[in-house]
Amino acid sequence: MSIDKNAGNNQPAAENNNGLPNEDRRTFLKKTSAVVALALTPPTVLKAASMDEKIAAAFEQVKITLNINGNRHKLAVEPRVTLLDLLREDLKLTGTKKGCDYGQCGACTVHVNGQRVLACLSLAVMQDGKKITTIEGLAAGEKLHPMQEAFIKHDGLQCGYCTPGQIMSAVACVREGQANSEGQIREYMSGNICRCGAYPNIVNAILEVKNGGQKV
Repeated sequence: MSIDKNAGNNQPAAENNNGLPNEDRRTFLKKTSAVVALALTPPTVLKAASMDEKIAAAFEQVKITLNINGNRHKLAVEPRVTLLDLLREDLKLTGTKKGCDYGQCGACTVHVNGQRVLACLSLAVMQDGKKITTIEGLAAGEKLHPMQEAFIKHDGLQCGYCTPGQIMSAVACVREGQANSEGQIREYMSGNICRCGAYPNIVNAILEVKNGGQKV
C-alpha cells in the first residue's frame, strides 16, 4: 500500500476500485489514451507528418540579392518561398496583391528585368541578381507614372484590388508593342481579371498612353 506524501499523518493514499492509487490511475489512463490514439491514427497521416518534418528540415535558407525598385536587398530565403510572399511578408511591399495564388487573376503582376511576371508562381530564389519593379516603384517620387494618371483619368479602377496588377500589365503591354488596337489590348490583358468590370475604361487608359507617345 502506497503512502500519500501530501498527508501529514501518514494516512494511506485514497485508492480506486481496482486497488490503484488515484494518482497512478490518472497517469495510467493518460498513457493508455495516448497509445490508443496513436494506434487509431491512419498510417498515411503518420507518414505525412513525418514527411512534413523532413521537408521543413531540408529547406535551408538560400542567400540571394535582389534589386527591387532601385534598392539592393541581400536576403536569406527558403527555396519554397514565392516572390509574392517575399515582397508582401518580408519586405512589406503590399501594393502587389495576393488574389487567387494560382496565377489566374493577375493581381500579383510585377516586372522582372522589364518583363511582366506573376509573382505568385515565381520562386524568390529564381530571381537572384534580377531587377524587380513593383507598383510602389513605378512612380517617380510624388509624380505618378503616365499609366497611373491615365487609369485615374479614365476611371479604370473601382474597388482597386486588381489595379496594381492591371497597371503593371498595362505598362508591359505598351512597352512590348501589344497596344496597337483595342482588340490586341484586350487579348494581352486577358490574364488580368477585374471583378468590378472596368475593362472598357482600362482599355481607354492604355490607348491614351500608347497614342500619346508617353515614355513608359
